[in-house]
Amino acid sequence: MKKPLQTLPKITLKQLAVFVSIYQTGSTSRASEELHLSQSAVSSALAELEARLQMPLFERVGRRLNQHANAHPIYVQAQAILGQALTLEHYHKHQAGQIHIGASTTIGNYVLPPLLAKLYGALPDGIIGVNVDMYIANTQEVVAEVEQLNIDIALVEGKPRPTDMKVIEQRAWRTDTLMVFAKRDSKWLAGLADYDEDENCYRLTTAQLAKLPLLVREAGSGTRQIIDEQLLQHMPDSEIIMAIQQSEAIKHMVSADIGLGCLSQYVISTELAAGNLVQVKVAGIDLSRTWWLVWHKARHQSPIWQTFIDIIQEG
Repeated sequence: MKKPLQTLPKITLKQLAVFVSIYQTGSTSRASEELHLSQSAVSSALAELEARLQMPLFERVGRRLNQHANAHPIYVQAQAILGQALTLEHYHKHQAGQIHIGASTTIGNYVLPPLLAKLYGALPDGIIGVNVDMYIANTQEVVAEVEQLNIDIALVEGKPRPTDMKVIEQRAWRTDTLMVFAKRDSKWLAGLADYDEDENCYRLTTAQLAKLPLLVREAGSGTRQIIDEQLLQHMPDSEIIMAIQQSEAIKHMVSADIGLGCLSQYVISTELAAGNLVQVKVAGIDLSRTWWLVWHKARHQSPIWQTFIDIIQEG
């Protein structure tokens, strides 16, 4: 005997799309413009969804809509459902679909571009409609976007610290090394450290480095996380003169001999090879770190998602 069919859900994709748009834009009027619907249709769809869920999603204060505590978990689920529906819609059209990739700053600027080139090269001939979006920020900001289901997969430098570990998947990906570095003939090192011709570097103790100005990335970046945990804890009296959001800015300031810097080997490799910058090895300090893959467990893993995973795990 056949089992009776389960009752089909009465929540529609239109209702979910309207809710997501209102959640993101903050108003029914902006949602109606974004979705090309009348404002009355948008308000009606939201009301129908709230009635079906039997819970309010927004609190109406005059003409404003404030998010109710119920809104965020529903938003996360709605994003996942709409993403899966979009992938299903394109599946039989031989389209690669969309992928939203997040990356922390060093990876996004120096490592991700050749990986994207491999991704495009790996797609079968004739596939159309490929849409690769990128979001580059510090580790903390990128992981937050993954939690909001705005990013399919992220590559980050710092140990991910999501607010809800149950919904976030993270996997060790690659090893990187941070380097303390200076201008080759830096005034800060004159008479303090001798240049090691064999190792092509200067050598300092943590006590010596603590007396020098050090330029570092801002709090929240993966680079700063490692510097805090593996370097600065040995230098409680260090003279950090600037916390800077851009690695390129730090590199240029060190080239101008404003102080010493500490960045990934990928950021300064060209300048080290040219001899404009030089590594400063600090006795007893290991600045190696692990890079991570991060994704939301509710995010649909499309074919292009899996292709990208295969590529980044090759090397």
